[in-house]
Amino acid sequence: MKALRAVLLLALAAAIAYFLYRQILQPKRVAADTITVYYCKADGETLVPWKVTLGPARDRKSVAFYATAQALAGPVPGVEAIRFPQGTIARSVTIAGDTATVDLSKDVESQPGGSFAESGEFKALVWTLTDLPGISKVRVLIAGAALPTLPGGHLELDEPLARSNW
Repeated sequence: MKALRAVLLLALAAAIAYFLYRQILQPKRVAADTITVYYCKADGETLVPWKVTLGPARDRKSVAFYATAQALAGPVPGVEAIRFPQGTIARSVTIAGDTATVDLSKDVESQPGGSFAESGEFKALVWTLTDLPGISKVRVLIAGAALPTLPGGHLELDEPLARSNW
């Protein structure tokens, strides 16, 4: 009887260890074939979702980087939308807990539309990334540095951004 109890406890411990590994330690993967990317209409308020097909990489970091690149590129030409300044790229995207950290190139600082456009472009980026499983906040770095605001001065970047910022 003691041997059976020991085997059952060992099996239970193995099952718990496997569950913890799958839920906590193993990188999360996105199972869907598409993700939702958002862009902000020229009114600065209306977000429009569109589905983007994923490639073969499905780990969280790769999907977050791809989603960021798609948000920076914006919708197809001819669609009226607030867009990131030409040349803006994602230098890196990392994920820690529920926060994605996006390091953008300095090109993002040259937004000719001022604070109105800055708000629209970052609203779209934040909504895109927080639509991914497990991400609820986005920290923004510019050329590797944390800035208090962008040149438009309206959007504070000293804390991670969330959907509730809009």
